[in-house]
Amino acid sequence: MQRTSATGFGVLTVALALSGCATSTGTQGPNASAELEATKGNTARGTVSFRQTGERVRVQASVSGLTPGPHGFHIHDQGDCSSGDGASAGGHFNPLAKPHAHPQAAERHAGDLPQLTADAAGKATLDFEIDLLRIGTGPTNIVGRSVIVHGGPDDFKSQPAGNSGPRVACGVIRAG
Repeated sequence: MQRTSATGFGVLTVALALSGCATSTGTQGPNASAELEATKGNTARGTVSFRQTGERVRVQASVSGLTPGPHGFHIHDQGDCSSGDGASAGGHFNPLAKPHAHPQAAERHAGDLPQLTADAAGKATLDFEIDLLRIGTGPTNIVGRSVIVHGGPDDFKSQPAGNSGPRVACGVIRAG
């Protein structure tokens, strides 16, 4: 599995080192997952798993059926993928009322995640840890929200959502 940093630009050694520290001093907490299904006219699908470890959540994603290159990847507010275009998932998950930004920025949506980068075969994997999110409790609880994969890259600047293009896959986050 490719290990990608929260910036999407290389191996994430710091977070992996921190994850080792977090797991050695505490117990692993609750987990959740989402099965990504393609939106109408698209072929993207995959899985995303979440595991709470202390104050961070480890996110592991495997997605296929993408166009090669970077893709916006976010948690959205509504756990609803019933519309053909993914619009039923609502906007980015933003319970703290922050601007859209890079996932390493201090001031950002809780749902702002690193980009997925698909290879020439349309496959992308991602393995990272992030703060702000929680599984099962608190205002930043992701259970019952959705994960969206977008058709284009996130510019991490445009408001409110990074100008990532159409929603090509959607999955509802479920506990366990």
